[in-house]
Amino acid sequence: MNIFKNLKDDIPASIVVFLVAVPLCLGIALASGAPLFAGLISGVIGGVVVGMLSGSALGVSGPAAGLAVIVLNAITDLGSFEVFLVAVMLAGVIQIIMGFAKAGIIAYFFPSSVIHGMLAGIGLIIILKQIPHAFGYDSNPEGEMSFHQMDGTNTFESLLLMFDNISVGVVIISFISLFILLLWETKFIKSYKLTKVLQGPLVVVIIGIVLNNIFKSFPGLSMQKNQLVTIPIPESLSGFLENFARPDFSAFLSSDVYITAIIIAVVASLETLLCVEASDKQDTLKRVTPTNRELKAQGVGNIIAGFVGGLPITQVIVRSSANQQSGGKTKLSTILHGLFLMISIVAIPSILNMIPLGVLAAILLMVGYKLSNIGLYQRLFREGSGQFVPFVITVLGIVFTNLLSGIAMGMFVATFIILRNNFRIPFNLQREQLEGKDNIRIVLSEDVTFLNKATILKTLEQLPSDSHVEIDASLTRFIHFDVFEIIENFISSAKHRNIAVKTINLYENKQKLPIQHLKLAQQKKEST
Repeated sequence: MNIFKNLKDDIPASIVVFLVAVPLCLGIALASGAPLFAGLISGVIGGVVVGMLSGSALGVSGPAAGLAVIVLNAITDLGSFEVFLVAVMLAGVIQIIMGFAKAGIIAYFFPSSVIHGMLAGIGLIIILKQIPHAFGYDSNPEGEMSFHQMDGTNTFESLLLMFDNISVGVVIISFISLFILLLWETKFIKSYKLTKVLQGPLVVVIIGIVLNNIFKSFPGLSMQKNQLVTIPIPESLSGFLENFARPDFSAFLSSDVYITAIIIAVVASLETLLCVEASDKQDTLKRVTPTNRELKAQGVGNIIAGFVGGLPITQVIVRSSANQQSGGKTKLSTILHGLFLMISIVAIPSILNMIPLGVLAAILLMVGYKLSNIGLYQRLFREGSGQFVPFVITVLGIVFTNLLSGIAMGMFVATFIILRNNFRIPFNLQREQLEGKDNIRIVLSEDVTFLNKATILKTLEQLPSDSHVEIDASLTRFIHFDVFEIIENFISSAKHRNIAVKTINLYENKQKLPIQHLKLAQQKKEST
């Protein structure tokens, strides 16, 4: 595929992703207890290196909020950030091994209801987290996604505290930005060719910088430092190079380092695979990401990130969604966003530090709304409780805990529904009266597992005496030996209840029983 043929779409999208990535990289680094520059380093590597190696068309990689707590605890437990970097490099090696072992297949075992719940849940929590930033209450960093926050409050408490800490200047900028972004979504504005290149987020960033400088002359409107993007500005080249920490390889043989590496590799890979599934579902061209290649790309990215002082990297859904919503078509938008990050932190950090967080809050509010729009809830509701219940549980789990816990809750409920349905529908029972006798036909399902034992046993026990029963296994591909044994016991005892039993294909299809049980089944047939 020629990744340069969609430049007119990928360049504007990459700028939007870049603008979203800057505060998120810094915020996640702050939440992780790592140097701020570490988040930016990982943003660059996730964009350029992973972007080039990945097969994902829309996925964007970088530091992830889901790993912030793990990173924070690991740095403390291992004693230093430099020792932690060794664990990051080893995690990358483990991910590459996982890729060659074809562990990417795990991605295909997550039901669509949970993936849609993940998207909607992240969208909802983006909205809840960005509203305080839009009003000027910035006690928690950008990228903080957990219900229980760094400042000791939770998500909903921040919404209440926000009203006691409103900044008029930030509110004005946020609402102007949100109005422009909504205007940019109208058909009238989209009809102009210029708006396809000059994206709404770039317009509001420029306006935000202008208003920020104007408001400096008005004490009631001026913004504090924590209400602006804050990129470290080195005073010299040597100062810039000092931001690149080096791993402490003397800890290479430490068992704690290897335990941390395994935890990072597993969690980062799981989060990546989940985001891959979600990104592919958002792709209007319905392209499918090669998951094993993605694990290898993430592994290479983490090896490099650990070596130069970056945070662990995963594919991240917020930036990936911003990429898709901004019209990105190929992975060039991902690569370019990484290059823009690198150029900006070297050449124009002072300009980026003029951007109000209220502007970025408005951009993210739009991203959150598109991820968690009411139409998605309505569609899942129409698809029935089997889809809607896991979806809602995933959404609530993400909002009230964190990303991975919410997904685990959704998976548990989805699995329970599958098991319940499997438990309830192991066969189809047909009953009719013929010559004064009950004629009952039991057609077994395609797969009859041990989970169906109780239902089948109860049904056979309740069959009336003096009846004729036909057990049809012609549609069945697999029947568990425990179930087969229940049917055999019923056939043996049926004569005492004057029940005539006929079986169809119960013994003939050898695929229905494991080979070790086949001989036993045949012996039972011959003995009767």
